[in-house]
Amino acid sequence: MVRTEALQLFLDATFVAFDRFAKDLRSRDSIMRIFALLEVAGARGTKSGKRLPVCVRHLDEALALETEHTILKSVIARFQAIEPWLDWNWRSTYDNSASENFLMGHANGMVVGPGGVEERQDLWLGVSLLAPHVRYPNHSHPPEETYLVLSEGEFMQEETWFSPGIGGSFFNPPGIKHAMRSGD
Repeated sequence: MVRTEALQLFLDATFVAFDRFAKDLRSRDSIMRIFALLEVAGARGTKSGKRLPVCVRHLDEALALETEHTILKSVIARFQAIEPWLDWNWRSTYDNSASENFLMGHANGMVVGPGGVEERQDLWLGVSLLAPHVRYPNHSHPPEETYLVLSEGEFMQEETWFSPGIGGSFFNPPGIKHAMRSGD
């Protein structure tokens, strides 16, 4: 399998960013395992790119990140090159912990994984977009997660909210209840 140059450049920039910002040893272990698997390209996804209305309204603003971190600027530039290939989707199931504007105020895109730009079953690398003042619902799942935060916002683990800031990174262990919410 051959990966497109644009996707490889995004993955390379993402690895550099995670390597720089992921401090938790569990995050670092997870990232090293993920990027070791990414040494071998998966199948090219069959998606052609689909933006949801929230992307049309808010993605460009979200990507106009003001940061002094050239690493994050590189991730964003590389993401912009592959974003037209993403099929953005809504989370279809959620509970009353989500904000009323959740359904139309969020979008998730799979870069690498099921339904992604690169189709794989062994790992997921995705992105989430929240419009202003949206609360993603409480949820949990078996796979661990390591986040790289590219905008201001708050995240919850169990019942504790925290703000990692732009460039922040954190680890969600398997099965932990977690959520996120955006501000202005």
